[in-house]
Amino acid sequence: MKKRLHFIAIGGAAMHNLALALHQNGYIISGSDDEILEPSLSRLSAAGLLPGKEGWFTERITADLDGVILGMHARADNPELLRAQQLNIPVFSFPEFLYEHAKNKQRVVIGGSHGKTTITAMILHVLRLLNYDFDYMVGAKIDGFDTMVRLSDAPLIILEGDEYLSSPVDRRPKFHLYKADIGLISGIAWDHINVFPTYENYIDQFRIFAECIPASGTLIYCSADSEVKKLVNSLTTDSEKIPYDIPANEIVDGVTSLLTEYGKIPLSVFGDHNLLNMEGARLVCNKLGINDHLFYKSISSFKGASRRLELISKNSDVAVYKDFAHSPSKLKATIHAVRNQYPGWNLVACMELHTFSSLNENFLEQYSGTMDESDTAYVYFNPHTVEHKKLKPISEEMIWKAFNNPGIKIYNNSSELLKELSTNTNRKTVFLMMSSGNFDGMNLNDLTVNFENKKITKQIL
Repeated sequence: MKKRLHFIAIGGAAMHNLALALHQNGYIISGSDDEILEPSLSRLSAAGLLPGKEGWFTERITADLDGVILGMHARADNPELLRAQQLNIPVFSFPEFLYEHAKNKQRVVIGGSHGKTTITAMILHVLRLLNYDFDYMVGAKIDGFDTMVRLSDAPLIILEGDEYLSSPVDRRPKFHLYKADIGLISGIAWDHINVFPTYENYIDQFRIFAECIPASGTLIYCSADSEVKKLVNSLTTDSEKIPYDIPANEIVDGVTSLLTEYGKIPLSVFGDHNLLNMEGARLVCNKLGINDHLFYKSISSFKGASRRLELISKNSDVAVYKDFAHSPSKLKATIHAVRNQYPGWNLVACMELHTFSSLNENFLEQYSGTMDESDTAYVYFNPHTVEHKKLKPISEEMIWKAFNNPGIKIYNNSSELLKELSTNTNRKTVFLMMSSGNFDGMNLNDLTVNFENKKITKQIL
């Protein structure tokens, strides 16, 4: 008999992908959400899973359900959740459900404050090209994969290990629940101030993750990150511990190449952080039985995960990238990577304050100096987003002081920002648009770049 599952907050990026994966596996899926945006809306609609009406409806929670999967977008007092609890229907968080599926598999879990999506995507790319049978969960769309989640009877699963909370009623970080056999920590930089109020509390989450790896398992870690190195050196666990650092490389005519025993390996991605990500992915693949020769041959065609330094358009005069960068460390690393890749170009960096941490007045000072490598820096925020997240209002003056960059320009109107961006065409220009949101739906089709009588119009968000 087919199992019936109901998703509370089905519109989330991970949630709707899990719903699609289970639907493909023959489960009977229903769901609810009070807001469903693209691309979730179109993908759920195409699969026949889009709720007929937005909102929460207790009548959708019936005794014949085999389980409810609860997303972080919901609240602890969600009426559908309360009804499920009343009927004693099993309620799973997203990571709980994944672990139940994966508990008898070999589990690879990629953790870190930054880089975990890209490292996971790199591993998936290599495994797919080498015809491995594996399940996965990754936090971005990747070329060659229809969904961000696959669940099957494969013996291996690759999981992006988010340190954020599992659900509104389960305050454990997601990556604690996966119980890694092979774990990786890419870096530690304070994030999620709304749930980890101190830096020490945040670091402890990675300590717990590392200590969950059994003595027969392996922890791969970025030794270039001083905080990660310090953490690993303090561990008393018996698991194997393998460090990694930036591999030998060179940049020639805008192309980054690895310098290996097999010769130069040209890459489609760039930046020290991506080179570190690639080295971490290589070591994971080694533990899965993939030698370096096969890894390099496969990784050379990796073009990146969606919104991770994703190239949208480029010609001899203009390049446009979008990136998920939003935390201070991610912001600084991404700008640095683009600066090194485009020496002599006019670098226009624009970021949106969108997360709980970035919009928190007590966290803003962490952004000091993070955009200094750009030629022109813009910061965008929407006061409505601050209000919606129930945070204290922030002002342009607070942001200006926090970033500690006299030339930074601050906007809270996306239309005005779009007009301003269009003026940065005085010489070869690279636009870097960074956000975990979408600049309030800004249509950058309207960003027209004129240079030497050439026009480019590209949608980048």
